[in-house]
Amino acid sequence: MAELAKKDAAVAVQDRGEPILQVRNLVKHFPLTQGVLFKRQIGAVKAVDGVDFELYKGETLGIVGESGCGKSTVAKLLMLLETPTSGEILYKGEDITRLSGKALKEVRRNIQMVFQDPYTSLNPRMTVGDIIGETFEIHPEVAPKGDRRRKVQELLDVVGLNPEYINRYPHQFSGGQRQRIGIARGLALNPEIIICDEPVSALDVSVQAQVINLMEKLQDEYDLSYIFIAHDLSIVRHISDRVGVMYLGRMAEIGTDAQIYEHPTHPYTQALLSAVPVPDPEAREGRERIILTGDVPSPANPPSGCRFRTRCWKAQDKCAQETPLLAIPERFAGTDSLAAHPSACHFAEEKDVIHAA
Repeated sequence: MAELAKKDAAVAVQDRGEPILQVRNLVKHFPLTQGVLFKRQIGAVKAVDGVDFELYKGETLGIVGESGCGKSTVAKLLMLLETPTSGEILYKGEDITRLSGKALKEVRRNIQMVFQDPYTSLNPRMTVGDIIGETFEIHPEVAPKGDRRRKVQELLDVVGLNPEYINRYPHQFSGGQRQRIGIARGLALNPEIIICDEPVSALDVSVQAQVINLMEKLQDEYDLSYIFIAHDLSIVRHISDRVGVMYLGRMAEIGTDAQIYEHPTHPYTQALLSAVPVPDPEAREGRERIILTGDVPSPANPPSGCRFRTRCWKAQDKCAQETPLLAIPERFAGTDSLAAHPSACHFAEEKDVIHAA
């Protein structure tokens, strides 16, 4: 019933009002230089090259794609840990890339991050109390100085850790416990948005489930909005209301979990889903495995037009000449079909893909 309710909520995204976060034509190019003393730019790595999406209050947007497609760079750009080359990041209608000083500090309080590796994202020289309490040093208005220890212990309890562990160091915790500490740190300032950059990829499968369940519980209790970045398609489907698929710095397709997993229209999404192992032998019968040829092109020298065309079985001359827009395909526009969702392909069409649930 909970899963059904989640899907109903995802379909009703348009009824949620204005998005809390909007990303418009976001670009990040890292310069390639030559020379030691007199460096000159000889090109650029186009890590993120025109990404668009929205995040609504209380929803989880999953972002998937293979290594090097730009997912983590998007996360860093949203936190302004990297400065965008161009584009806009609108938080409640205001472009945060133009902010500085006190205004930027306030925005960062409302947008927090849980990092990928719980072993390197926590300072080994600091106790848990100092790691979480450091946020109150930067934002003293959230917790008075005399109340910070109690607040930290309360956060530890919220994420399922013993409050008495406040004086322990990171090396005294398991990987799953460390990630809970990272989540507690992200919650400390009562944010509205938490960006999760592959938060469970370094954990055992059983621990992954515990952390995912904790995050869902916290989302309900604190009315959080998540951007959840991961490789594991089954985890992304479990936690996400909508899913965006990235390829070589661009968004290939975006829609609700039912639209992406059951009615994908972009060839790359179809190939990605066909690669997911299916444990049920009966379900594997008649399954079409899409084998992509060639390697992923270099982001320093991407193909013209459609980024995926060099590996796509549908590629035609138009694909090399025109960059496809992320839009609802004309043949599905105005219909009730689950295929009626944005897809960056000139020849987008439905394809049944048997995949793991």
